[in-house]
Amino acid sequence: MPVHELVAKSRSYRRFYQEHGVPLGTLKQLIDTARLAPSAGNAQPLKYVLSANRERNAEIFPHLGWAAQLKDWPGPAEGERPSAYIVILGDKRLKPAFGYIDQGIVAQTILLTAAELGLGGVIIGSVRKEDLAKQLDLGADFEILLVLALGKPKEEVVLEPLPANGSTAYWRDEKQHHHVPKRPLHDLIVQAFDRSPS
Repeated sequence: MPVHELVAKSRSYRRFYQEHGVPLGTLKQLIDTARLAPSAGNAQPLKYVLSANRERNAEIFPHLGWAAQLKDWPGPAEGERPSAYIVILGDKRLKPAFGYIDQGIVAQTILLTAAELGLGGVIIGSVRKEDLAKQLDLGADFEILLVLALGKPKEEVVLEPLPANGSTAYWRDEKQHHHVPKRPLHDLIVQAFDRSPS
């Protein structure tokens, strides 16, 4: 699949077919791809907690915030929750020279690879990190950076042109389709220089 199509397919999915399991081997495959991504200063300071286990998933779920712009939605109901999680950790012992800037690269790489495999997910930055670290018994060497929720998507995400009022707020319609406005290309490019004429 061309990268442009893969990026368009890889949306932030928040509802899943919970009974559709994601094998631990698939999670390892996602990390095996992500570990090849560029790393600032090649420090490679990220480590991971993988869960494809129903009981462990249930312990992770309460520590997560789900959709900042859907104020009245507490997150997916039982039966629509993720089948798997990847908790992205910073290994404090590796002391990256540029901070943990790798996390976004890795998170996007994982979600693109998941989309290629017919899965979907969402990057969750709203995490009660101290509580989750205790739940996972991580110890002092690791810092939780992000959590990725993964599974077989149960919702349709529709990309929309930015409305006239310029709002980027996402919303759900009566069919629970998730609508996401995107800024047009011409609004994003501040300057562009073509090659000099020969």
